[in-house]
Amino acid sequence: MSAQSTAFCAARSVQHRTGIEHPTGMRDKIISRLFAVWLSTRTPDSIDADGWRLVKLGAFAAILVGGLATGLRAQQPASASPIDSTLQEAPGAVQARASEAVQPQSSASIAGTVRDSRGALLAGAQVTLVGQDNIVNRVVTADDNGAFKFADLPAGTYRVKINVTDLEPFASAPVVLGAGEKRELAVMAMRIATKTTTIGVEATLNDVARAQVQEEEKQRILGFLPNYYTSYIWDAAPMTRKLKFNLALRTATDPVTFLVVAGVAGVEQAHKTFPGYGQGFEGYAKRYGASYADTVSGRMFGSAIFPVLLHQDPRYFYRGSGSTRSRLLYALVSTVICRGDNGRLEPNYSHVLGSFAAAGLSNLYRAPQDRQASLTFRNGLIITGGGAVVNVLREFLSRKLTANVPTFANGKP
Repeated sequence: MSAQSTAFCAARSVQHRTGIEHPTGMRDKIISRLFAVWLSTRTPDSIDADGWRLVKLGAFAAILVGGLATGLRAQQPASASPIDSTLQEAPGAVQARASEAVQPQSSASIAGTVRDSRGALLAGAQVTLVGQDNIVNRVVTADDNGAFKFADLPAGTYRVKINVTDLEPFASAPVVLGAGEKRELAVMAMRIATKTTTIGVEATLNDVARAQVQEEEKQRILGFLPNYYTSYIWDAAPMTRKLKFNLALRTATDPVTFLVVAGVAGVEQAHKTFPGYGQGFEGYAKRYGASYADTVSGRMFGSAIFPVLLHQDPRYFYRGSGSTRSRLLYALVSTVICRGDNGRLEPNYSHVLGSFAAAGLSNLYRAPQDRQASLTFRNGLIITGGGAVVNVLREFLSRKLTANVPTFANGKP
């Protein structure tokens, strides 16, 4: 076997005996062993005497240094290098450490939803986040769902404030936020701002009556025919003397009154009623004047003069409740029974006397041949009976057909 082969085998033998050690220590051992083997193959003849001494001295020093280094390394505890430690760790641990290195410590957040006191979402609300000592001061706008969020916050104490037009300002309790903590605030209900204003209003009974009569003057059946003398307020205030006369004149001068009188005069002309007036335009004009005079006198006597003198209310008070029979009886009886200004029921002297007074007055402007005592009684009964028919229509039809009646005015409770 050659010297080189012998050296290689010796090196393999050394590696096998030492095992896998630290790379540097293993290298020193191999070099020392190889040098010793090589030296053993040399003879003194191949090297001069002085050179041989130097070689032997160097070999001894190399062997001594290599042995000391190996011994020192053997006494040190085996430790893995940083690269080996990283490779030996589990993949999950490596990823966790990497995540901790990347994840910032200021990733805390505060979120919430803005609602009013009724629970409705407040989109576009201005939300302000104020940190302790005002170190942090951020403002965001709530989205369409009333939601807001403050992200990337450092640990600390915060307060959330809300400002919305027409609502009271809101400020949350202090929110202590830890590093990386995500806080979801509870729904924040805010009360609607209100101001209490006390207004002292003193209205007399006459003021109330005036206001109620003004509303009655707007009442028209089918939006056309006046329905001034029907009160749909059961406990309406009594009318003053002035109101009684004003309402009578208002009815007598209403445009619809002139149209109705014109129709009545035309019917009388066609049937040749009151022949003393004659025919033609002159006869129609006389009938028109007499019919209008009957209307005005009947209204003034029955709705103003006698009600003022007898302290009675000329209006019909709509009942609207009870059975059909009771309501029908009430409407018929109201022709001869009325309500006094004191609120008590009384015989309707005003209506009865007014009807006969107007009929008696009509004899003064009739043609001499048409003046009869029986005519006065006949007209008086006709006016009274006509009032009963009108009351029935008021009780069962007028409420549904009359415009401008207050919604709360529904007769007797």
